[in-house]
Amino acid sequence: MPDIEIEMRVNGTPRRAVVPPRLTLADFLRERCGLTGTHLGCEHGVCGACTVLVAGEAVRACLVFAVQADGAEITTIEGIAAEDGELSPVQSAFRDHHGLQCGFCTPGFVVSVTAFLRDNPDPTDEQIREGLSGNLCRCTGYQGILDAVRAAAREETG
Repeated sequence: MPDIEIEMRVNGTPRRAVVPPRLTLADFLRERCGLTGTHLGCEHGVCGACTVLVAGEAVRACLVFAVQADGAEITTIEGIAAEDGELSPVQSAFRDHHGLQCGFCTPGFVVSVTAFLRDNPDPTDEQIREGLSGNLCRCTGYQGILDAVRAAAREETG
């Protein structure tokens, strides 16, 4: 099958490329865009380390082909902070509440939580646990992550 030309906006920047039809969005972002914050863990959509926003929805970039994102607005972990570098409320909460340890899963958690809190601004602990169920961490035991999500929710709702 011949390569396909695609266009998308990644973190607000227009990107155009010619890609093989089976190139994953994760590989496109990492290899073609140099955005290595999108981590590849399981490559089966289970761990959530590759989570990005496609048109505002959290998706596993390892399960989406780059050609499927043609025309879309993509936000990676590199696009979550403000342009001046100020951390988002979610990023700040993860830092302040020790919601990370080795850091490998952190980008996926931050992107997932960003979308989760946009849709659920005042979640219960049960809703937080359900919202985080698609992301795995092998280091923290999750208490710091839960604390960070609660704090980010308080920060965003004022």
